[in-house]
Amino acid sequence: MTTQQAGAPRELLADRAYVQLRDLIITLRIRPGDPIDEDRLGEALQMGRTPVREAVKRLALENLVTVFPRRGTFASDVNITDLTHISEVRVVLEAHAAYRAAERITDAQRAELAELLDELSRSQGSDDGEALMALDARVHRCIYRCAGNLYLEETLGRYFNLSLRIWYVVLDRLPHLFARVHEHGELLRAIVAADPACARAVVGEHISTFDDEIRSVL
Repeated sequence: MTTQQAGAPRELLADRAYVQLRDLIITLRIRPGDPIDEDRLGEALQMGRTPVREAVKRLALENLVTVFPRRGTFASDVNITDLTHISEVRVVLEAHAAYRAAERITDAQRAELAELLDELSRSQGSDDGEALMALDARVHRCIYRCAGNLYLEETLGRYFNLSLRIWYVVLDRLPHLFARVHEHGELLRAIVAADPACARAVVGEHISTFDDEIRSVL
């Protein structure tokens, strides 16, 4: 048993395995169709097979992993045509989450959003696509938490993960990635200022514009 296993509860290890494996799949470090070898992943993530197996089951429910009886477990294929259907859901639910976040934001969450605004400012002029996408993901997931609805957060997280994986497929072809990520500045400022209507309008426009640009390069 590794030191990490000995010092962490099983639930925390499973959550950690989920996040790490999720990000490997989303960022295409594990490519669509690649086999998921739980033993090798456990070694790579420095944890036992049980938390990895639990993470794989969770990812299968989120359509990032596919289990074929008698064949094995694989990273799910990316279906670009799913983007339209995913976006139809996200544009409604993310607008609602932004609205609720502006209504319910706490002082501690305002400080967290202020840090994200600082990061956006410091990334001015960056052409590091992966770093910009990672920052984009942190902004979205933070807003989901600020909405104060666990069911909404979990649902949006699943759809966002599927969208993000499609974005990585075309990451090197996106023409205005920097501009799209930095649109979040207006969104975060609206939430911090407790302006629900503005937050809802901004996020809806952001999702629609970003997805239109992705379709344009497919």
